[in-house]
Amino acid sequence: MATTVLPRPKQYDDTFFKPISIWLTTTDHKLIGIMYMVTSIISFVIGGIFALIIRLQLSQPNLHIVDAETYNQIISAHGVTMIFFFVTIFVTGVANYMVPLMIGARDMAFPRVNLLGFWLIPVSIILYYCGFFTGGSLNAGWTGYAPLTEKAFNHGLGVDFWALSIMVWAISGIMASTNFLTTIVALRAPGMRFSRLPLFVWAQISTSILLLIVGAPLAAAMILLEFDRQLGTQFFTTQGRPVLYQHLFWFFGHPEVYVMILPAFGLVSEIVPVFARKPIFGYMSMVAAMFGIVFLSMTVWAHHMFTVGMNTYVEGFFMLMTMLIAVPTGIKFFNWIATAWWGSVEFTVPMKFVFGFLATFLIGGITGIFLASVPVDTQLHQSYYVVAHLHYVLFGGSVFAILAGIYYWFPKITGRLLNRTLGEWNFWTVFVGFNGTFLIMHTLGLEGMPRRIWTYANPAWATTNMIITISSFLIAFSILLFLINVVQSWNHGEIAGNDPWKGNTLEWATTSPPPPYNFERVPPVRSFMPVRDLREAGELVEQEPVLTAT
Repeated sequence: MATTVLPRPKQYDDTFFKPISIWLTTTDHKLIGIMYMVTSIISFVIGGIFALIIRLQLSQPNLHIVDAETYNQIISAHGVTMIFFFVTIFVTGVANYMVPLMIGARDMAFPRVNLLGFWLIPVSIILYYCGFFTGGSLNAGWTGYAPLTEKAFNHGLGVDFWALSIMVWAISGIMASTNFLTTIVALRAPGMRFSRLPLFVWAQISTSILLLIVGAPLAAAMILLEFDRQLGTQFFTTQGRPVLYQHLFWFFGHPEVYVMILPAFGLVSEIVPVFARKPIFGYMSMVAAMFGIVFLSMTVWAHHMFTVGMNTYVEGFFMLMTMLIAVPTGIKFFNWIATAWWGSVEFTVPMKFVFGFLATFLIGGITGIFLASVPVDTQLHQSYYVVAHLHYVLFGGSVFAILAGIYYWFPKITGRLLNRTLGEWNFWTVFVGFNGTFLIMHTLGLEGMPRRIWTYANPAWATTNMIITISSFLIAFSILLFLINVVQSWNHGEIAGNDPWKGNTLEWATTSPPPPYNFERVPPVRSFMPVRDLREAGELVEQEPVLTAT
């Protein structure tokens, strides 16, 4: 049947076609959330271009597409951009948009702080990239280990701009986390008890607590690093305690993985019950598992440091805790599968991305258990096995969930549905391209190819690297399809209505897009699925969007 494309809803015009001065100064959490998401997608494209250059350089032995110094700077920029400026920023934007809607609030608790927290992000990004134009070298990786960050080895201001950028980023994250926690605690709608909060909101609570705890040590590490570089102290230098820096960084760095993954868990926990047409299985166990992850994630940081010569008993403790953190994650997987089991599953595009998330993140988790073993990690730590594991966790986890969330909530944000055909192509190309890139990368690690090398001479690795490079360009093609879909649907997509998926939570009880005040009157909340309750009771009156010619 042909799809009728109606004119744009009036609310859509009011939301997206505002003067630039409104976008620059708005305190509306929805507009701020959109700015977060757009900023992060731009960063994603830039980081993806860096990745393609890396793969071209490694596609065959002894290539010189870029020189060693440029390669090291590109690989550092790829890591910083993807981890700090894409995933974390995007999930913060989604939470900015959705959390007040999901708890029935009019806005965030501190709207001006919310705006300031966003504008610190472009400042952080600009500071980082300014480091490339100051005569210094930004080749210290995204971790910034000594001696690569020491003044004696790395002259110029490149590393200083990187450290300052991370400080600003950490301050923004702390401000956002404080705002989220205050909003959720103080501005919940009547009837929205903690036991009735949507799981995405619980995910944001756990994420905010985690970032509040680990953001300050990260900023402190950057400050002490600057003391070493500018004041001649010896906190982290090779004459001082370089391993101390690793402890401080990874005390942030491993929980940061869950700062990126916990919102993804929340997204999946909202999507699965909607398209399985069943309540989530084990609501309270899902909440408990999130806080189990928060606690355990702060006890496993040194599994990144098994090769630095720690005490055997210390290594044994971190090995045990790393294996233990699989338990709450396994509970969540069990609950998602139990929710879909015998449900009336609708294989929409968001649901397909969710299943892609489950498959890929599971592989990342299993390889993580292997790397939790000290002898195994000692052998594989400097190999491409670790690169493959990292991307299965972060891309397979965060990016698949982010794409699922975009296809799920795009109708709420814009009033339009994304094109399903392009969405299907987007899913299959990214799924095949991702696994073609990183699944066989495990074999490169097992065959001994070290990471952080800019070229190689071993012809036995050539075919595998060429397959990886071709697959990485398939991922790039998939992301291009996604961007085309977003741009096309933004202007010409099918009108979605207020609740196209028959959702469970409060954001589906208002118009699409929501008005500036979110709700004229907040619906009654009787469970953690208030809109489903109203629909089943026959009390939900859906408002049709007001249409206007364009």
